[in-house]
Amino acid sequence: MADDTTATRELSKEEKAVIDAVEKLNVVQLNNVVKFMEEEYGISAAAPVAVAAGAPAGGDAGGAEEKNSYDVELTEAGGQKIAVIKAVREITGLPLGEAKAAVDGAPKVIKEGVPKDDAATMKATLEAAGATVTLK
Repeated sequence: MADDTTATRELSKEEKAVIDAVEKLNVVQLNNVVKFMEEEYGISAAAPVAVAAGAPAGGDAGGAEEKNSYDVELTEAGGQKIAVIKAVREITGLPLGEAKAAVDGAPKVIKEGVPKDDAATMKATLEAAGATVTLK
């Protein structure tokens, strides 16, 4: 929890420059920076999470395993079609025509077998552009 002193904290010129640079990054770029810092400096940006022991109530312990790879499905393009096409190009590296066809063909899987963190980042990027996304 943050204490009351954080509200009055002043940043140096260099610290403000870093914050300004970070604010200009898109979600994928910011994710890359965070992963680099985690690997390079041995730090973690993840909040501590309490893990419950045992199987879920009424569940089978064999079926309780979490998936480690996901398919990112563009369910619906939404009202900002151009922004969604740009996001699809950014995520997939597809040329403009193929990205447009993928968006026009929604629902469509645009990435398969993606690690959980990357899939969540892609989902956030697409949703920020106005799309509806499902992780399968």
